[in-house]
Amino acid sequence: RPSQEQPMRNIFAIAQKELKAYFASPIAYVVIGLFALLFGYFYSAILSFFLRQSLQVGQFGFGGPTTINVNQHLIRPLMLQTNFLILIVMPMVTMRSYSEEKRSGTIELLLTSPVSDWHIILGKFAGAMALYGMMLAATLLHIGFLFIYGEPEWMPVAISYLGLLLLGGCFVSVGLLISSMTRNQAVSGIATTLVFLLLWVTPWMADSAGPVTREVLMYLSIIEHFEDFSRGVLDTKHVVYYLSFIIFGLFLTAKSVESERWRS
Repeated sequence: RPSQEQPMRNIFAIAQKELKAYFASPIAYVVIGLFALLFGYFYSAILSFFLRQSLQVGQFGFGGPTTINVNQHLIRPLMLQTNFLILIVMPMVTMRSYSEEKRSGTIELLLTSPVSDWHIILGKFAGAMALYGMMLAATLLHIGFLFIYGEPEWMPVAISYLGLLLLGGCFVSVGLLISSMTRNQAVSGIATTLVFLLLWVTPWMADSAGPVTREVLMYLSIIEHFEDFSRGVLDTKHVVYYLSFIIFGLFLTAKSVESERWRS
């Protein structure tokens, strides 16, 4: 039993260390504040548009504002816009994960400690996801107002947030991989943003490709798999895709860290 508990303690300790490091610097406050600010802006803009639509429907005598579905016409567009916010903010979360360790020289201490590479990676992943969870938690205040003053269905909202968590996990796994390849935080942040943008524009590339290539690119598109989540539809094939993406990203990170261990 102690041997089974030890890995979990190691992972938890590293995750706790990562989370403390985020809040020991301005990163956590800037990231959460920026994400909440931009989310609030998109929320206000989409809510204003939704209210104008509702008034127009009411004027034409179709039953008033309640004839427009809150989930599909307000929450879904908001969740789709949140994808873009994640793309902007997440590189700031992951860029320091390994780069800062290399710059400060603490990576040697980690690599020579009795903790395995996978414990380190999973701990850093858990720490970044905990911060990401706090970012998403900051948005619940806005969603709460919709439940107070409107009548959205809670299940599609929960499914949308599950999709955001999985999507964020994919971005974190990619960010950790890139951060493990360089000791410069700025390079890590820029490279991560460029890779995120590439993942974002994959559907646009698919539009100009042949039928087979288009099919492959659309399946590989990290954003395309979020569409059903934003509609409140839980499809296991999308869950499997995101989990596979996360595991593959962490596997590549482990290989990168392993090569660093051999070099040191």
